[in-house]
Amino acid sequence: MKVCVLGSGSKGNCTYIESGSTRILIDAGFSGKEIERRLAAIGRSAEGLTAIFVTHEHHDHIAGVGVLSRRYGLPVFINNDTYQAAQRKLGKLTTLRSFTTGELVIVNELQVHPFSIVHDAADPVGFVIRKDMFCIGYCTDTGQITRLINHHLRSCSTLILEANHDPQMLRDGPYPMSLKQRIQSKNGHLANGEAVQFASCLAQGVLQNLVLAHISETNNHPDLVLSAAEKAFVGCKNLEVHLARQDLPGPLISVKKQSPDNILPLSPGVKTLVD
Repeated sequence: MKVCVLGSGSKGNCTYIESGSTRILIDAGFSGKEIERRLAAIGRSAEGLTAIFVTHEHHDHIAGVGVLSRRYGLPVFINNDTYQAAQRKLGKLTTLRSFTTGELVIVNELQVHPFSIVHDAADPVGFVIRKDMFCIGYCTDTGQITRLINHHLRSCSTLILEANHDPQMLRDGPYPMSLKQRIQSKNGHLANGEAVQFASCLAQGVLQNLVLAHISETNNHPDLVLSAAEKAFVGCKNLEVHLARQDLPGPLISVKKQSPDNILPLSPGVKTLVD
């Protein structure tokens, strides 16, 4: 399995995951042309995509979903509440595949498990994507780390996790007070410290690759994220840390195999199949 954050931030979010001939996007928050360009930059093409999975209905996560679905005949996996909230922006989809949060979805050889996160959206989710002994976690746009989130992400060797803002920069920044309160609320976004503290706990287990994503261009700075990470990850010798960028794709990361003892069983549920 391989994963690449094609871009992440308030202007657009899109992550690419591949396993063999199965290639999916988590969110498509840039224009269709921009996503095509970013895929080409990592040696991939939109023609080879299998499906798109949607976390929630905010524009920076769905801007290109509809056009990619129509242009390449891609099924879109989305829960019903999110679809109802996003339907107008999405337009007609080639194939709508509705999933229930918490229930397993099968896309060829990939197991995709959506789980609830905490954000000001209709029914926002994160994902655990698994094939055999390979496991990727995706969790952005959550205002807090819940027990459920911890449960799902603790068996992932590769994780995309948001580190959205520095609290001091947010307080001193230009945003109106209402927006500041939204961002720092339990339904908002994770601060640097919250993100790296959680990741440092996971690094005591099986976590080996971490991508810190959704970094605010207004209320954060890469140096502050790195400083928080360096302090939190002292002694985490096996952890490789990347910062996702808004303007460019990150590296195509090879997911490392885990020991069978570290793989937690997925909860049973209705399975949606794509051949």
